[in-house]
Amino acid sequence: MGNDDRAFAQARGLTKSYGRHRGIVAVSFDLAEGEVLGFLGPNGAGKTTTLRTLMGLLRPTAGTATIAGLDCWSQAAQVKRLVGYLPGDFSFDPSLTGAQILAYLGHLRGGVDQTVVAGLAERLELDLGRRFRHYSHGNKQKVGLVQAFMHRPHLLILDEPTLGLDPLNQQEFYRMIGEVRGEGRTVLLSSHILPEVERVCGRVAILREGRLVEVNQVSNLTHLRQQDVAVRFAAAASPEWFRGLPNVQAATAADGGLQVHLRVQGDLEGVIKAAAQHGATNIVTREPSLEEVFLRLYAEDRKPQAAAPANQ
Repeated sequence: MGNDDRAFAQARGLTKSYGRHRGIVAVSFDLAEGEVLGFLGPNGAGKTTTLRTLMGLLRPTAGTATIAGLDCWSQAAQVKRLVGYLPGDFSFDPSLTGAQILAYLGHLRGGVDQTVVAGLAERLELDLGRRFRHYSHGNKQKVGLVQAFMHRPHLLILDEPTLGLDPLNQQEFYRMIGEVRGEGRTVLLSSHILPEVERVCGRVAILREGRLVEVNQVSNLTHLRQQDVAVRFAAAASPEWFRGLPNVQAATAADGGLQVHLRVQGDLEGVIKAAAQHGATNIVTREPSLEEVFLRLYAEDRKPQAAAPANQ
């Protein structure tokens, strides 16, 4: 999964054990300077543990992690000067205002340009005069994003950065990431939202049950793109009309035979043609959550393989 000595950040055999609870096991990857890399996986896969270990907040049980050649555990103080970090559960003194929180954190960093802080707050529609306790979850997330971006770090490490943001703020966040990438700075973010990762990342590292199972270009993740399709008919229909069509993985009857439910991986051209041919009255599509997709993939991986026929 990479062995590039020029990488801005590296993990080699990174392991964090919590005893009986799952952590991460032998995670290895490279992060190139100027790259946006996404950690993708269902909740509990180990994304947060990996990011917290890179930040020097957790001591690895085994393996190493470096950022800009600095060891993430033994040189954590130097690492933190290079990084803007958004934890998955950003919280602060509830009695302080957003402005006071950002001023305090800016002071810890030796001072930040207040015009940058004000500009970020404006872009995210964040009222800095309110106390933290009065912020909604989305506004608390905005404070976390501003403090991560405000000092223009070499590397941004962001844990579920759009959690709680409304669609307009999500779009603004995507623009901010695009600007960071355009300036040659580096981003590592975790998400369980496939369209988000496809939007902002060049490569994706997929975590499953604490292990890194795949590192790939976003364009190659066709096996994760699935749609659930419900096709309704005026009279009883047959799933056999759709089985065997390109991209159709499953077809079942529903609603007394008046509907056919399909799972499709890829485009719907064949499905739409077959539906029209048999007089469909309605087609509804839904993109399953990444949790559902991963559960399906896990279930398929765990199916027992058919035994090979014995030699006669």
